Amino acid sequence: MDLREGRFEGQMTRDAAEFSSSIEFDKRLFEADIKCNRAHTTMLIEEEIIPKDAGENILKALDELEEEGIDALNMDPSFEDIHMALEDYVTNKIGPEAGFMHTAKSRNDQVCTDIRLTLKDEIENTVKGIKNFIRTLTDMSKENLDTLFIAYTHLQHAQPNTFAHHLMAYANELRRDCERLMDTYKRVDICPLGSAALTTTGFPINRERTAQLLGFSKVMDNSLDGVSSRDFACEALFDYAMLSSTLGKISEEIVIWSSYEFRMVECSNEYSSTSSIMPQKKNPDIAELARGKSTIATGELMTTLSMIKGIPHSYNRDLQEVSVHLWNGIDNTNDILGIVHGMIETLTINKDRTEELAGSNFATATELADVMVREKNLPFRTAHRIVGRIVSEAISDGIGTDKIDNDYVDRVAIEVTGEPLSLGEDLVRGALDPLLNVKSRTVKGGCAPSAVEESIREMEKFLEE
Repeated sequence: MDLREGRFEGQMTRDAAEFSSSIEFDKRLFEADIKCNRAHTTMLIEEEIIPKDAGENILKALDELEEEGIDALNMDPSFEDIHMALEDYVTNKIGPEAGFMHTAKSRNDQVCTDIRLTLKDEIENTVKGIKNFIRTLTDMSKENLDTLFIAYTHLQHAQPNTFAHHLMAYANELRRDCERLMDTYKRVDICPLGSAALTTTGFPINRERTAQLLGFSKVMDNSLDGVSSRDFACEALFDYAMLSSTLGKISEEIVIWSSYEFRMVECSNEYSSTSSIMPQKKNPDIAELARGKSTIATGELMTTLSMIKGIPHSYNRDLQEVSVHLWNGIDNTNDILGIVHGMIETLTINKDRTEELAGSNFATATELADVMVREKNLPFRTAHRIVGRIVSEAISDGIGTDKIDNDYVDRVAIEVTGEPLSLGEDLVRGALDPLLNVKSRTVKGGCAPSAVEESIREMEKFLEE
């Protein structure tokens, strides 16, 4: 029986039914749809809007469906969506009195409620995954507080760093991704059920009660907005797109660092592959795929934004298509989150190589300029010119920082200012030592072990909240 055959004679063609059906990707809403119908029916019984016996029979049928699982539903595309398939199941179980379940309720408010219920669960799951990744990063940071690393700007050597400090940069980026989702959750956690088709209903329903039964924090204030708004889906997709971008950035660095030219890290065999023709290759394929897939959520966000732009109030069938893009963006991002977490957790750091890079290519030059400012009260721009000239001449002379001493500094200082600086060997050598460079960055947020430990403590507080 067509549950809406009273309006039309005849039925849709098969291809039209399949084109308009959302039942395939509605499978995700199965549990939420049972909860929604159960809460609504419970409220209808409590408010004495429907016969108690009929309501209890509906609830019993819903319990049986939950126990049997989604395979008990007829998922034929002739049913436009899972809500109709579920109602068909209950009707086959208890007969026409199943129709009481739809009293004072439309598929419009029902689908919005289902999506919000499901999205709440998805956000909670992703937040848990992000926090697990952050815990791994903080644990790894504790083990690498003194592991020298090199920091880059413009992909050129910049300053010495520690691996712990770099890992905590990832952790802080992921924390913001997590906080965005937690904030979005507040705008998802609002119940539209009871909005009915668009203007609520003449039945004396209790919307606060259904919101309570479903675990929502409050009800939506406007029924027109309740059935037509999908901004919460776009906001969630933005959060997932940003999370994907964070994960893509991490993956990009793994690809670079694991190359022969860098040789800073090595991916475990579980996250690598070899060439079909070049047997010597160890390719960071998983990092590359994560980098590539990190664009998908952004595409889904743009699609969804374009889809809802300019749609008039209230419900329009276009909105049905939002869900498939929302779930795909979420699933893809969660896949990347798990795979990048595993890849980082099993990464091997080439500490000899990272220490070598931290002390090469004049990465400590900034500290030498800072020493001139601190010890000789020199304007920084003057110190910058002197050090810039030192680096230029050292490159011309074919020497590295290990050959730059107090006499070399004084000779260049005289060329630039007409006077020697007389810093002394200890200050010059200390300024050019990468480990001492790192240890001097004790300012909050810096790379000194003490500063990173403080950062880790702050992050652990967040994880415990």
